[in-house]
Amino acid sequence: MEKKFQNKWVRAAIPALLIHCSIGTVYCWSLVSEPIAEYIGVPKGNVEWAFSLAIFFLGISAAFLGSVVEKNIHRSSFLSMICFCSGMALTGYFIQMKSLWGIFISYGVIMGIGLGTGYLSPVKTLMLWFKEHKGLGTGLAITGFGLAKVIASPAIEYLLATVGVVQMFYILAAVYLVLMFIGHRLLQKPLDWVEEPVQNASKITKMFHNKTFIGIWLMFYLNIHCGLALISQEKSIIRAVGLVGFISLISSLTAVFNAGGRFGFSTWADHLKDRNTIYKLIFILSIAFSAMVVLSNGIANQYAVLVILLLLVINAGYGGGFSNVPALLSDHFGMKSISQIHGLVLSAWAVAGLTGNQMATYIVNHTGQFIDDGLGNFINPQGYQNVILAVCILFVIALVISITMVKPVKYNRLRK
Repeated sequence: MEKKFQNKWVRAAIPALLIHCSIGTVYCWSLVSEPIAEYIGVPKGNVEWAFSLAIFFLGISAAFLGSVVEKNIHRSSFLSMICFCSGMALTGYFIQMKSLWGIFISYGVIMGIGLGTGYLSPVKTLMLWFKEHKGLGTGLAITGFGLAKVIASPAIEYLLATVGVVQMFYILAAVYLVLMFIGHRLLQKPLDWVEEPVQNASKITKMFHNKTFIGIWLMFYLNIHCGLALISQEKSIIRAVGLVGFISLISSLTAVFNAGGRFGFSTWADHLKDRNTIYKLIFILSIAFSAMVVLSNGIANQYAVLVILLLLVINAGYGGGFSNVPALLSDHFGMKSISQIHGLVLSAWAVAGLTGNQMATYIVNHTGQFIDDGLGNFINPQGYQNVILAVCILFVIALVISITMVKPVKYNRLRK
């Protein structure tokens, strides 16, 4: 291609956004889970495992297919496109066939593999093109993953109302096939980059013997676990503080903060000598706001503003934790095999996808007491309060790990 098209926007930023804005639609699951359950005639809780499986296989595929991404980003982005789009189309087919297990395989396993490889594919390329501003580069793509919900939600709601849940999946599969194919074709590392040999998988897995890597993995896991615990209870918490009529508005606002945190925190980190400072800030803010809610017994109408601020802070920190980790890893371990190392860290996402929601659900169902809010909704204010207390404690642990296990690196390593 002509030299004028060999730049960081055409070869990295735009294709990364096309890929991540496509696969990030997985976060629209809450819009489609109920229509799926109604169509196939099963309780909504039965289909929820499809989303958990998708997040699990995202993390697992990222961990095990990092070497594929490292060797050939075009092969990995093509694999992502095929798995994600075929998985989405097959989900529509299995909904039509009313096969719950088919939905688990297509949405959970096949799409999940597409998510993991697609999430990783542009990251190293972005850091190579934006080598002086790695956080800005990775923030662009990972913000796209967060913004996908904001962009796709109106389209999904329109399609559900006009063509139904089955045809909606077919249409989205076709649209994302086009977008991801364009991203796949445009994505390219800088021409002057000389790829080093990919490290043996056994050497990469030995990262779990490295204290710094273990610290990053643990604080990344705890940030996602805590974020999912509160995000999964978001609507119920909003009801509990008497803002039923504002659920849609507040959910959109938290989604914006989620996306904003992905871009803002990672870009800010470019101007700091130690990117880990961002995680410390995220954890301190999360501890402060969750502690204020717990100490004020804040799941009540008079503390609605404080609770909403907590949800905004948690969402911003949740997003920022994702976008900051690739550049933090490159600061500590260099660019060689960064896709494999990043993929290994994303295994924490797989585990958190199975534990965050479940912890919150268990606490709500086994502590406190459900009451009728007078509008036909059963809420458990004390249960939500206990979830926030548990999250606060876990954020304290994450802060201790960040301070003691992830020490600053010398500034001259940050540009390698």
